[in-house]
Amino acid sequence: MPKEIKLAKFAGFCYGVKRAVETVKKLKSENPDKKIFVLGELIHNSQVIQELKTLGIETLYELPQKGEGICVIRSHGESPEIFEKIHKAGFEVFDLTCPDVKKVQQKAIELAKDGYYLIIVGKSEHPEVIAIKANALQFSNKVVVADTVDKLIPIEKELKEHKKIGVVVQTTQMISTLNTIIEYLTPISKELHIANTICQSTSMRQSEAKELAANSDLMIVTGSKKSANTTHLAEILQNITSTIHIETSDELNNYQDLIQKSEKISITAGASTPQSVIQNVIDKLNNI
Repeated sequence: MPKEIKLAKFAGFCYGVKRAVETVKKLKSENPDKKIFVLGELIHNSQVIQELKTLGIETLYELPQKGEGICVIRSHGESPEIFEKIHKAGFEVFDLTCPDVKKVQQKAIELAKDGYYLIIVGKSEHPEVIAIKANALQFSNKVVVADTVDKLIPIEKELKEHKKIGVVVQTTQMISTLNTIIEYLTPISKELHIANTICQSTSMRQSEAKELAANSDLMIVTGSKKSANTTHLAEILQNITSTIHIETSDELNNYQDLIQKSEKISITAGASTPQSVIQNVIDKLNNI
């Protein structure tokens, strides 16, 4: 019997990533004589970063004291302090923060202003979460980041004493992580305000991938190991069926035995994975 290979409908670039890549290319074409920089990698994909470099769009890993041209804020957003530093360095600022991420920042600010003890459900080292926290800290020092209950237990007494607890979520987080934290907070809270700010694209991608995994012998998750939404996909699916997480089709060579044994294979991809990379994976699977 030939193998059945299925591609998820919600695989590859989400709206925010597509918007960021297309806009930064347009920005360069409209400003050919200006230097264009992106503060940090525009998206977590080395092929796209390389393509942008060939177009003359450079990635800044550190902000210089003096600069010229346009400095782009990527989809993850930045702190108000970084915006100020970019202006002071002499750059023009072009803000490409994803609209969904902006909503989380605004909700975090609103809850901080209203006196809530703010819990940001997410990875503390992720650039999106760093920016959300920095925005909230302008209005309150009662802000904490947690992706497990263990990170909240040391401040449990403080949380119990505080009248109001507010929760926002990193847009690419797993719903199961949010649920676990809500379950912990509910009995210790007097007032609990939950803003489920996981973006719709992430929710649909995860739901569809879980359905595919339930009917597949093997799930292939394609995308950068640095991408939060891609690694979360792999984490979710490995509890359902055999799952491999690859960045490029070349890595399939390491799993030939597993591929040969699998009758039903499904492919999904993170929000920062280009269509060309996904197509290469399909082509390679067909050849195997």
